[in-house]
Amino acid sequence: MEIGEILKFLPHRYPFLLVDRVLEADAKRFRALKNVTFNEPHFQGHFPGYPVMPGVLILEAMAQAAVGTLAQQPGLTPGGLVFLVGVEEARFRKPVVPGDTLILEGELLFFRRGLGKVAVRARVGEEERASATLSFAVQGG
Repeated sequence: MEIGEILKFLPHRYPFLLVDRVLEADAKRFRALKNVTFNEPHFQGHFPGYPVMPGVLILEAMAQAAVGTLAQQPGLTPGGLVFLVGVEEARFRKPVVPGDTLILEGELLFFRRGLGKVAVRARVGEEERASATLSFAVQGG
């Protein structure tokens, strides 16, 4: 799923669009990519001299990565909003820094009547940097 297709399903735009490409996705699993660059505005203050991607933005990127799987759910069409409504078991193992290519992969645990849950992990190369279980609600679409 290229950026044009992602933009149909996610309302986010710069500077809050945190997925560059969905590498693969089916109705149950997804894998997406986020290129982390020093040009992103949060690096100016987090932290001067030691830029680190904020954990909350890693979680947001993980949530946005699920768009590839959500787009394949019956009855879901472009134009709706997806709200992050819960974060469980979030773990941050090592910083994500400019120059990293963040691979976001996960599995849809359930999706019924607009409510769902995904298990997601973020890695750089083969090294896991973060993981979480995220709950979401879909409105419209």
